[in-house]
Amino acid sequence: MHPHRRIRSFVLRAGRVTAAQDRALAELWPRFGLDFTGAVIDLDAAFGRAAAPRCLEIGFGTGDVIGSLAQQHSGTDYLGIEVHRSGVGRLLLRVEQSRLGNVRVVCHDAVEVLKDSIADAAFDEVLIFFPDPWHKKRHHKRRLIDATFVDLVSGKLRGGGVLRLATDWQDYAEQMLAVCNANAGLASLSPDGTYVGRPDFRPATRFERRGERLGHGVWDLAYVRQITGKNGA
Repeated sequence: MHPHRRIRSFVLRAGRVTAAQDRALAELWPRFGLDFTGAVIDLDAAFGRAAAPRCLEIGFGTGDVIGSLAQQHSGTDYLGIEVHRSGVGRLLLRVEQSRLGNVRVVCHDAVEVLKDSIADAAFDEVLIFFPDPWHKKRHHKRRLIDATFVDLVSGKLRGGGVLRLATDWQDYAEQMLAVCNANAGLASLSPDGTYVGRPDFRPATRFERRGERLGHGVWDLAYVRQITGKNGA
């Protein structure tokens, strides 16, 4: 019998990796890349400091958000997880060009990274912007944001940490809202428990601009990790 295989939320596409991105992957990965080994990543050692706030972006795409934030906030450490090498290469180029010392990258399935390689209460903020909507009903089972995943992400936030999400597909927004509102460890930052305004720090991504051209709305959600233990976790 074959072992049960988890349904993945992505399909690896053979996207074009430019010569510059390929160089960045070869030359910059040893300094800014973190290989997935299944062992817990020592983030203090990876970033070379222990006291800085930490932010995780899952599925950073072209790296516009994490790159912009890292450039503006040198005192914060940013970890990005992305499965597509072209996006990783593009972010590494920005890291090089802007001389960013506060970015580290993992090129692997975010679910496996969170489960096996990230300690609980490791981050002050987690960003998940415009994950693949898998808009056909028969593909909804592939969507990243479900109750199991939200529970996993919630555990990686410190007490008082914030989870931010966005999508340009209304039914996915409703799914996100339902599963996040049902999570006992999270409390909505929306006064009415629904959506929040677009955060000022988030530049418009290419997915968002595409959605706007197609007449889609954009729905932002934000949740705070409730403080439940004496240590704030």
